[in-house]
Amino acid sequence: MDNRKFLPLIVVGVIILIVITALSSSLFFTIDAGERAVIFKTFEGGIDKENVLTPGFSVKAPWNDLYIYDVKENSVEEKMDVLDKNGLSINVDVTVRFYPVYERIGYLHENFGKGYITKLVIPEVRSAVRQVMGRFTAEEIYSTKRGEVESMIKNETDESLSANDIQMRALLIRSINLPEQIKLAIENKLKQEQEALAYQFRLDKEKSEAERKRIAAEGEAAANKIINNSLTPELLKMRGIEATLDMSKSPNSKVVIIGSGKDGLPLILGNN
Repeated sequence: MDNRKFLPLIVVGVIILIVITALSSSLFFTIDAGERAVIFKTFEGGIDKENVLTPGFSVKAPWNDLYIYDVKENSVEEKMDVLDKNGLSINVDVTVRFYPVYERIGYLHENFGKGYITKLVIPEVRSAVRQVMGRFTAEEIYSTKRGEVESMIKNETDESLSANDIQMRALLIRSINLPEQIKLAIENKLKQEQEALAYQFRLDKEKSEAERKRIAAEGEAAANKIINNSLTPELLKMRGIEATLDMSKSPNSKVVIIGSGKDGLPLILGNN
């Protein structure tokens, strides 16, 4: 049997195998867990934004480009100097945690590319911190309104990032540092305010106690006045007679002298 007639087919097969092997890195790819990908179709209108590739093995045309994005939660730490409402410089240390919105990877790539963290996330965080802190004084930021400032920064950063296909998980202000003299002045002022509040509390407490005693004394005086007005001589004599009768019924030995006491009340003499 002459096998030479199969030689062209073998040669073609070998060439095809070599070509496939050479292009395998351009044809086959794997997307790992925590990743998403989009394809740039050279002859079909650019980025395929609507078809985001999920983890697994896939194939693409060799003339198309693949862009893989890490969609796991990421974090950025930023230290910056900002100005307060009065122009005082404040050093702030901020951490933001975020991840790309999975199904919007194509739009994120089209607008910002794989460098979206430096092009989008960091500038938006810095902008929100500067804008919010510029509405408050250093004292408010450092002490009385720190929670409000942090909440406003979170809300404004989240709003701007979500509008650009980034989901923010958290934003933390780790530290706020003021010039040492300003910091000491604020702390001294806060200490004095606390002492003044404590002093006022003591004054209010003492006033309340004095008022309570005054009301109690007035009540007692009014009660005594009512009692004194009701104690007529006739009533006293009647009460005395009733008491004498009750005592005369006692088993203890005694001598009752009628009419010898004060105001004609009986006298009771006994050995007990």
